[in-house]
Amino acid sequence: MTEPFGRRLAAAMADAGPLCVGIDPHPPLLRAWGLPDSPVGLREFSLRVLETVGPRVAAMKPQAAFYERHGSAGVAVLEEVIAAARALGVLTIVDAKRGDIGSTMLGYADAFLAEGSSLAGDAVTLSPYLGFGSLAPALDVAATSGRGVFVLALTSNPEGAGVQHSRDAAGVAVAAAIARSAAEANAAERTAGEPLGSVGLVIGATVGSAPRDLGMDLGAVGGALLAPGFGAQGAGRAEIADVFGSARAAVLAATSRAVLGAGPDAAALRSATDGALREVREALSAV
Repeated sequence: MTEPFGRRLAAAMADAGPLCVGIDPHPPLLRAWGLPDSPVGLREFSLRVLETVGPRVAAMKPQAAFYERHGSAGVAVLEEVIAAARALGVLTIVDAKRGDIGSTMLGYADAFLAEGSSLAGDAVTLSPYLGFGSLAPALDVAATSGRGVFVLALTSNPEGAGVQHSRDAAGVAVAAAIARSAAEANAAERTAGEPLGSVGLVIGATVGSAPRDLGMDLGAVGGALLAPGFGAQGAGRAEIADVFGSARAAVLAATSRAVLGAGPDAAALRSATDGALREVREALSAV
C-alpha cells in the first residue's frame, strides 16, 4: 500500500459517507439468518454482508472474536473476508483490540498490520492499557505498510470508566492522555497536509459529556473517531453534539445490529444500510 490509511479513509468517508458497518457473526444472528454456527455459516454470512453492504459504506469492521471462536477454520474465513474486501475496494477495520508489550506487540503488529499478512486489513483496533507507548511496534508497522490503528480511548461500557476516567498524580485523566498521545502520533501526517492521521480513537457515541469532563480535546487528535453506539444503542443528534462537538467531521459512526438484523434478504440489508447512513448524516449535521 502506498497511500496512508488516513488519506484513504478520508476519501472513503467523503465518497460513501461516515458509516462503518460491523460484521458480527455471533450465534444468535447466524440462527436468525437460518445459518449454522459453523465455519460454513460464518463464511456465508460474512461474504453476503460484505458483498451487499460493503460498496455502500466507508468501511467494514469484522469482529475477530467471532471468527477465532471457530479455531483455525474460522480464522481462515476471516482471512477470506479481508481478501474479498480488498478485491472489492472496501476498507476493513479488523476489530481485534490487541495490546501487549515488546516482541509480543510486534507479533500482533506483524499479524494485523504488516504487508503480506493474510490477517492485515486496512486498520486494526488496539488496547493501550499497558501504556500508550507499548503500542509503538504497531504504530511503526502501520506507518511502514500504509495501514491505520484505532486506539480504545473512551468506551461506553460501565466498567470502562473505572480505568478511562482515572487521573494521574497531575490530574490528567487516562482517556485524555491517550487522546494527547494519538495527536502526537498524527502530528507528522497532519503537518504534511493529510486530511486525517492514521491513528484514530474509539470513542463511544453514548458517553455524554465525558470528553469535556475529562479534558479531552478530540478536535486536536487529527485522526478519525470511530464511534460505536449509533441507532439501536441510542445515540442521536443531541448525543453526538454532546460527545463530539466541533470534532464531528472526524467521526466514523459504527453500527452493526441496525443493519445486520435486517438480513438475510439483500434488498432489506441495502435498505437498512441506507437508512443507517441517513440517520448518521442527520446526527452529525450542525445543531
